[in-house]
Amino acid sequence: MALSLSPSLLGGVSLALGCCLGFAVQAQSTTPQPGQVQPAPAPPAPSQQPTLSQSAQPQPAHAEIPALQATAPSPDAPDPSLSPECRVPGSKLYTLAKLKAVKKALREHRAVQVLTIGSNSGGLGTAATYPVRLEDALTRSLPDIDVTVESRGVSGEIAFGAAERLRNQVAEIEPDLVVWQVGGNDALARVDIEDFSQSLAETVAWIKSHGIDVVLVDPQYTASLAKDDYYRQFVQAIQKVAEREQVPLVQRYEAMRYLAGRAISALKGGDTAQAGAGFRLADLGYRCMAEHVTRAITVSLLQPDVAPVPVASPVPAN
Repeated sequence: MALSLSPSLLGGVSLALGCCLGFAVQAQSTTPQPGQVQPAPAPPAPSQQPTLSQSAQPQPAHAEIPALQATAPSPDAPDPSLSPECRVPGSKLYTLAKLKAVKKALREHRAVQVLTIGSNSGGLGTAATYPVRLEDALTRSLPDIDVTVESRGVSGEIAFGAAERLRNQVAEIEPDLVVWQVGGNDALARVDIEDFSQSLAETVAWIKSHGIDVVLVDPQYTASLAKDDYYRQFVQAIQKVAEREQVPLVQRYEAMRYLAGRAISALKGGDTAQAGAGFRLADLGYRCMAEHVTRAITVSLLQPDVAPVPVASPVPAN
């Protein structure tokens, strides 16, 4: 709405702007007209009142999220943001969902606490470096935000055992995000698939009910495990739980299968450097997992808070 200001009020506004914004405001005319009274200086505003510069500017409903080092990649082309040996198309790497708790931490510009669980989240050898690499990768992708990754993985643990421990760990660490590698040990132990799915879904729902985000990571791939139908059923069961509970899923099985196929193609084409990765698939899977989990998290953070409202078609006039 346009405002019409009297000459005297205009002078007071000009002085207030000069004081609050730090620059001089030129009057429209420096020579007073006959009969015109020079405006008196405006009295200083009380300290508890908002300044003109504050009240004139619209206040945001919430703090903005810091710029993410991520853009939505093509789902069918290898993701160029990943290391060359880890590049997998998005369609074979993750399914996305909102991460409300992590996004809230970013808006508040506070540290993000991440809890990793599952048999490959700690331990000896190459797997022990995964939490460190995940913390480094997340810190690079979330600029100006402190990220702490706490690893509580137990070798050989099945989903039911992790669920029992998780309640105490959540109370102790108070994470914003739980990254759960799950299903591999259950499949090898021949746990009943229905019991596994129910336990996983109930635990994910419990975590979410406490305002904590969850990212699931399904089992790793090897050529021998790919022949095990029971193992593959667990991979599918995790996908269904992730979809039903609306949490992001890192498709580790599918990503490693893609990398293995690429290595075989390179071997046939005479690319010995690329083909060598196929013989170190387990090691490569561990090294790439931090990148893959980070990518799933950062791209999920790009998901809009509210789904777009469809625009109704105009009703034709009679």
